[in-house]
Amino acid sequence: MPELRKDPIISRWVIISTERGKRPHDFVVEPEVVKGGFCPFCPGNEHTTPPEIMAYRDPWTAPNTPGWKVRVVSNKFPALVTEGELDRRGEGMYDLMNGIGAHEVIIENPDHRATLSTLSLPAFADVLYAYRDRILDLSRDPRFRYILIFKNQGRAAGASLEHSHSQLIGLPIVPELVQEELSGSLAHYRLKERCVFCDMIRQELQDRTRVVSENDFFVAICPFAPRSPFEIWILPKNHYSSYTDLSDAGFLKLAEIFSETLRRLDIALNRAPYNFILHTAPVRETQLDYYHWHFEIMPKLTLMAGFEWGSGFFINPTPPEDAARYLREIQLDAGAATAAVS
Repeated sequence: MPELRKDPIISRWVIISTERGKRPHDFVVEPEVVKGGFCPFCPGNEHTTPPEIMAYRDPWTAPNTPGWKVRVVSNKFPALVTEGELDRRGEGMYDLMNGIGAHEVIIENPDHRATLSTLSLPAFADVLYAYRDRILDLSRDPRFRYILIFKNQGRAAGASLEHSHSQLIGLPIVPELVQEELSGSLAHYRLKERCVFCDMIRQELQDRTRVVSENDFFVAICPFAPRSPFEIWILPKNHYSSYTDLSDAGFLKLAEIFSETLRRLDIALNRAPYNFILHTAPVRETQLDYYHWHFEIMPKLTLMAGFEWGSGFFINPTPPEDAARYLREIQLDAGAATAAVS
């Protein structure tokens, strides 16, 4: 029988449609068509992108030349622009402000063929360090209240270029979804004097039916009320409200479990497109007892249609307990995690 499940953080309801119960091989994943051709993100083409904002590169190399490991540039077609003032104002009953913000691209690796799941662990950790460094830098701008990190992997997930990259948008407002998480977490904390995410982690580690994998620092779970099939959250086991509070050792452990999770998804879902988003505390609000940063990974396997848009509900044909079991049982090549992309 189908189930209605309520997200314990933001009280969002989802329908787990067990009548439609789908296993990994039931999803039709269109293979990515590699077009090749000119790529502005490949080494040697640095002059075709905006100047680099930050890069991890060989010390003997100059900015905007080859020799980089991770490279950050402004988006050539930004959603928001950095220059100018916010000019918050009203227009009758309506509120508006200038489209001020930052929109950056994190080019994750020089190799055009590489994806995050094929990077060596040190290379993956470099990407995670780059997220931290850009958040810290942009947090100094008093106009920004939130730094959103996200990735679109595959054309169906919104990627317009094949070369693996993530994006960052610095916003002058806290996004509504993040605000809902903050409000829901605060309500739980006021009632129970505990972080709702910490409670969730404790229960998931005790029940283990939705745990995909774990290490000393992190746990990967299929959440109780997932919006999409095979949705996975990666959370630090200890309480941190801000991504930037993680230690260097923690980033290496995050690379380890993140890489493993993406490889499991690649195998289970035939390299399905996906999105991931970093959920972290707003800037200058980094020590929150009630909020817990995490990554949310959502494979692109279903579409939102009229019911979803009209109701705000999501219909998920795969129970998270089944998804976690399928992913847990996948046998990974032990050497793949440490092998560098050739």
